Amino acid sequence: MIARIAEHCFWLGRYLERAESTARVLQMTEQLSLDAELASEHCWTPVLAIFGERQAFAARHGVEAEADGEAVQAFMTWEESNLSSLVATLSQAREGARTIREVVSRECWEVTNELYLWLVGGAGQEEYALSRFGFYQHIRRMVQLCLGLFRSTMLHDTPLDFIWLGVMLERVGQTARLLDVHHHALSGMKSGHPVVETALWLSLLRASSGFEPFMKTHSGRVTGDAVAAFLLFDSRFPRSVHYCLDSAYRYLVRLCPPDVQGQPGRESLAFMLPLVAELRPQALASPDATVHALLTRMVEGTTELCSLISQEYFGRKPVIPDQTLGVQVMTG
Repeated sequence: MIARIAEHCFWLGRYLERAESTARVLQMTEQLSLDAELASEHCWTPVLAIFGERQAFAARHGVEAEADGEAVQAFMTWEESNLSSLVATLSQAREGARTIREVVSRECWEVTNELYLWLVGGAGQEEYALSRFGFYQHIRRMVQLCLGLFRSTMLHDTPLDFIWLGVMLERVGQTARLLDVHHHALSGMKSGHPVVETALWLSLLRASSGFEPFMKTHSGRVTGDAVAAFLLFDSRFPRSVHYCLDSAYRYLVRLCPPDVQGQPGRESLAFMLPLVAELRPQALASPDATVHALLTRMVEGTTELCSLISQEYFGRKPVIPDQTLGVQVMTG
């Protein structure tokens, strides 16, 4: 498979997953800001932290604007210079799908193109002004439709493997950063209001699409430790760090079978093995172990893994503005 095509497939998966995650976090945070008894900065500053955009936002709007939900939402939705914004992410996804039109199915291209045109056209802007919940929901559903069409309308061969490798690695980073930011903030909260704290943990689950699966597996008993363990280790939940990392490993094995000589990807596989092995509940058993340390290891490890994949399969290194965040763009 041509490296250029593989690279576009990998990044198409990443950009689509990133757009869905951004829309989901904004949607749930907007609901939280209306329902919870929290100061505005406690709702919206974490959003900027999750996507690593606090510095860029402050440079443009000032630190005090972090408490302004409208300013944060506009920055994370419409700011073209913000690589994490919805308009920038979906623009990159559309361009990637257009470049490999001969690889992706017609249905996938049409959904990706339609979503971008809706976003930048009058319909998207009108929905943004009329119903913020409906706006984010439309983006989420269209991305989910496209991801489903990948599986149902494309050959299950190397291009699709690269697309889903990108989806899974992006999802690892998104879940880990979301959990890290909120777990740190909520664990240190001394509000004295258990109902409020429970509402915040539930909001974290909703922001990771894990509310219903968690409630089914934990019979409605919500604690911070239980939520963290669920989002980290549950092998049945398709957005947990464990599930996504294990899935990414299996896609790498498909691309570079251990019993086949001369295939690229052996360094990536060798790097990933200890990363997967490290992600187990026992990793938090020692007194010095913390959720933050484990999540930091996952984010940094995934970022380095993506760099290795870029070198071995695509012959280039991605630009990495922020090692902690792992936001990357394709180099030309």
